[in-house]
Amino acid sequence: MAQKNIYGINHKMISIVIPTYNNLSYLKLCLKSLKKNSLFDHEIIIHINDGSDGTLDFVKTNNYKYTISDDNIGLCSSINKAAKLVSNKYILYSHDDMYFCPNWDKVLLDEVKNLNHDNFYLSGTMIEPNSGHIVCDFGIDLDTFKEDELLSRYKSINFYDHQGTHFAPHLVSKKMWDKVGGFSEEFNPGIGSDPDFNMKLWKEGVRIFKGLNDFKVYHFGSLTTRKKKNFIQNRGDKTFLKKWGITTKFFKKHYLKSKTKYNGPLKEPNKTLGYIFGLLSCKIQSIFLLY
Repeated sequence: MAQKNIYGINHKMISIVIPTYNNLSYLKLCLKSLKKNSLFDHEIIIHINDGSDGTLDFVKTNNYKYTISDDNIGLCSSINKAAKLVSNKYILYSHDDMYFCPNWDKVLLDEVKNLNHDNFYLSGTMIEPNSGHIVCDFGIDLDTFKEDELLSRYKSINFYDHQGTHFAPHLVSKKMWDKVGGFSEEFNPGIGSDPDFNMKLWKEGVRIFKGLNDFKVYHFGSLTTRKKKNFIQNRGDKTFLKKWGITTKFFKKHYLKSKTKYNGPLKEPNKTLGYIFGLLSCKIQSIFLLY
């Protein structure tokens, strides 16, 4: 049962936005984990792409807030549509094939309380069977999912608080979300949208991009809105390069310091030889994109 709010605000604090595309079985597990493993109650908003597998009926029956599109409109547009219904101070974006481990919300809200400002981008630590921050196999699909084993072991398998996170699930304030205009829809169906969102936050002065070790989710991977037979990958790397003049790889390495240990707010990148040569390479790649 959800506990009384201890953060000085009487209403719910987090709105969880979940895009889904005919992935009802995984969506149900995700929602089950939120109900079972959250310390507090949160607003949940689902964007339904198509929904012909029964997702729409399920969402209506269980009184979830939702938006809907007839076709798969992509992650960026899906998230933006759902975010219009957000009524809370913070927005958490999640994939529909993520299982939230216990007390994830207390970890996040404790961090937010300690920061005491809105200039942040916080995310979790992903446990995945084949990649992720922590590689540990608790099942590659619903049939092989070992929930009890995950719940008995998740505290003992650790990464570290890390810099430069750009992965879901991530939390930002609604104030910052609105300021940068949410996700950039030129990145639909979704590849490159996360670092682009981070770059927009960077331009607004955000320097805390922190992944929290104790906020853990199990991610089945390759099962979300993007990974369907009729999905055509966008070239997000090229879109990012055209837009910002640098590659996502350069941004993550020199700005976000991705996956290094967290040691405080980030700073402007040092203009080392590696930075200069990397920037020159980006400029050359940008020129080739014009032809």
